[in-house]
Amino acid sequence: MLLTIDVGNTHTVLGLFDGEEIIEHWRISTDARRTADELAVLLKGLMGMHPLLGDELGDGIDGIAICSTVPSVLHELREVTRRYYGDVPAVLVEPGIKTGVPILMDNPKEVGADRIINAVAAVDMYGGPAIVVDFGTATTFDAVSARGEYAGGVIAPGIEISVEALGMRGAQLRKIELARPRSVIGKNTVEAMQAGIVYGFAGQVDGVVNRMAKELADDPDDVTVIATGGLAPMVLGEATVIDEHEPWLTLIGLRLVYERNVSRL
Repeated sequence: MLLTIDVGNTHTVLGLFDGEEIIEHWRISTDARRTADELAVLLKGLMGMHPLLGDELGDGIDGIAICSTVPSVLHELREVTRRYYGDVPAVLVEPGIKTGVPILMDNPKEVGADRIINAVAAVDMYGGPAIVVDFGTATTFDAVSARGEYAGGVIAPGIEISVEALGMRGAQLRKIELARPRSVIGKNTVEAMQAGIVYGFAGQVDGVVNRMAKELADDPDDVTVIATGGLAPMVLGEATVIDEHEPWLTLIGLRLVYERNVSRL
């Protein structure tokens, strides 16, 4: 089985693949202070709950694929693969890794690994042109051309960041539960803030995607819009431009990149 690990700024998502099927997944907080040994203990605890894996840390795992937007965590995970999975092929997404997706950016090294991995999965699953909207710490919009190239993107503050900032900077406001309100017109402060978040971000998605699609394709209707990320369900029912929802898009992309690189290791 293949273990995939997507390290984001706020959360780390892990997925276990049996062939092309994801059979288990976990979401944990990202902590840049965790050492390789602490990460190994955490992995052992999570995977020890799965009936197809053995008691030892490496039992049942025959491949590992990792991408990270947090360099310090990537460093520790590299040590985890060396010390605890020494006999298991491991692919860490970094410069030099074969993705199959050309990057049309002024400086390709600036692009987050997770955004490239999302593009890999989008091309494989839906073809191009496509736009991936990833609802994470930031809300990112990534454009894939008809030829399967990473054409660029947009980065906006994420939903949780916006909620926290509003609660901190508003004298009579506070941090609220991220939930859908009863209506657009809030009847109390909490509902008013929830409406601003849900419908405000839905409007942002529609506006940004429509503008990107006009630049990306001669016919904007040809562009497939894919939503992913842990907070995507918050706006799925309100944003009108989203065609597909794939919560495991990044993990699927990691599986694809692993398959394209494992023979080179």
